[in-house]
Amino acid sequence: MTAYADFYRRSIDERDAFWAEQAALIDWKTQPTQICDYSKPPFANWYVGGTTNLCHNAVDRHLAKRGDQNALIFVSTETNEERVYSFRELHAEVQRMAASLLALGVKKGDRVLIYMPMIAEAAFAMLACARIGAIHSVVFGGFASGALASRIEDATPHVVVSADAGSRGGKVVPYKPLLDEAIRLSAHKPAAVLLVDRKLATMDLTAGRDHDWATLREQHLNTVVPCEWVDSTHISYTLYTSGTTGKPKGVQRDTGGYAVALAASMQHIFEAQPGETYFSTSDIGWVVGHSYIVYGPLIAGMATIMYEGLPTRPDAGIWWHLVEKYKVTRMFSAPTAVRVLKKQDPALLKKYDISSLKALYLAGEPLDETTAQWISDSLGVPIIDNYWQTETGWPILTIANGVQKAPSKFGSPGVPMYGFDVRLIDENTGEELKGANQKGVVTIEGPLPPGCLQTVWRDDARFVSTYWKSIPGKLVYNTFDWGIRDEDGYFFILGRTDDVINVAGHRLGTREIEESISSHPNVAEVAVVGVADQLKGQVAMAFVVAKDASALSEDAARLKLEGDIMKVVDGQLGAVARPARVFFVNLLPKTRSGKLLRRAIQAVCEGRDPGDLTTMDDPGALQQVRQLFTK
Repeated sequence: MTAYADFYRRSIDERDAFWAEQAALIDWKTQPTQICDYSKPPFANWYVGGTTNLCHNAVDRHLAKRGDQNALIFVSTETNEERVYSFRELHAEVQRMAASLLALGVKKGDRVLIYMPMIAEAAFAMLACARIGAIHSVVFGGFASGALASRIEDATPHVVVSADAGSRGGKVVPYKPLLDEAIRLSAHKPAAVLLVDRKLATMDLTAGRDHDWATLREQHLNTVVPCEWVDSTHISYTLYTSGTTGKPKGVQRDTGGYAVALAASMQHIFEAQPGETYFSTSDIGWVVGHSYIVYGPLIAGMATIMYEGLPTRPDAGIWWHLVEKYKVTRMFSAPTAVRVLKKQDPALLKKYDISSLKALYLAGEPLDETTAQWISDSLGVPIIDNYWQTETGWPILTIANGVQKAPSKFGSPGVPMYGFDVRLIDENTGEELKGANQKGVVTIEGPLPPGCLQTVWRDDARFVSTYWKSIPGKLVYNTFDWGIRDEDGYFFILGRTDDVINVAGHRLGTREIEESISSHPNVAEVAVVGVADQLKGQVAMAFVVAKDASALSEDAARLKLEGDIMKVVDGQLGAVARPARVFFVNLLPKTRSGKLLRRAIQAVCEGRDPGDLTTMDDPGALQQVRQLFTK
């Protein structure tokens, strides 16, 4: 890989010259005067002095050459809707949304929280915020009131954009009652709520606060809203991600560095061609949806599919039908989705003409070799794994086939991408591990490349202490993932070093789930661990010590309490965070100093050796976990 090796080495050794060249991939109103200001590590400011706009780069700049080409393709198999917007039509809709937000008092720098199903208006809202210099904060539509309230409180939005309901598997999920309850719970009260009425559920409107999108849109059909040129370092959005403490972290992203990072990734990693079609099956509530449903493909001049529905409805051929219909060339999904499709009728993969498809990219959780081999054989296209985080905004490890063609290795996401100075560090000594097949913590030397988080929203101290000071004596960015590197430089990710679990690509903090379960009146103590699962990668398992265990000798009483606890989690965090099982124990495995032995619990649940237990207070606690789990 000499061409890529040189390309990569230059991105590290001649950082500013390299990233100055990549900056030419986007439009600037004023050119940057400094490529990277890293005078206050670990804070990096990219393209200082430059002014640009994300919406201009995603929409406006394509109007002259490809105004009538497809830009946004909205498909819902839940409501049987399909609508294609050209770049010109998208431009008009985004201006209507921008005018509506301005009319509701949104100004440059104000936050707009977006709590939406996967509908076109969600993309309009994101792009409209970027257009006027507002900061969007998208919250996944699967989150319940408690989780939504904490994000409203932290982001302090001027406006919330939402809808009457979403739909999943043919079942309507009302959003408005969840939003109303979240606003009631939050200390911060937004000035206005803008609602898309899909006519799926009735809505109780709050006079003076709630506004109908269709009505406001009608008032601004022809309103021209020019792009607000903002500093490269202007905050484009915040996106909340689970951490090792219960309070979610608001990952804060800039504008110029992010636009350049996405434009470069579309060329070097995804081999994007303007006029082609990109299909990411993610949700805009996650970082993949931000980078590779909304911004990345549009910046590259591609059409992007926004899909509301399951991969199995109306049947498991729906995605391949869309690939055929819209001549999809690049597709991005998650290993869990592929494992779901693997269980379906294989004939559905042969039913459609998918000859337009050039590659399938997978991320969100580790990709096992068996699944990778199956989908590779089934589709006959390259399967390209990639590894990254909400924090980085684009892939850390993958294959840059746009620079030099290279083979994928099943089970490995690939090699470090340009700009990411990836090091494996011994967790105990802080020493770099340079040899092959040595297990260490995956870290990145600063500065982080363009597109990565600037800081944690309103909490610089947490940004430094969480990500940069966790390895003694080293100022390096910690991914909190274990990894090894083979003789060819390919990395293999071995799982988390902290208490974050990955359920079907959804990153969940065990502490958040534990706090929710603890709020049940009959819970004294709880430990939540992620346990390996063939379909979802991991599932959450909860072990609870009840305050009053007198009735729990009966199966019916245990099942009822388990169901009640699951309802609490559903109500506070949403079904996405619901544990697969709740087990009741007399005591939890702890060290003599009182520290919960989560890793030992996880090892027992997965049938592995729990390791050194010499500091354990009562060995009987772990034995009880083993007996319950192997029943």
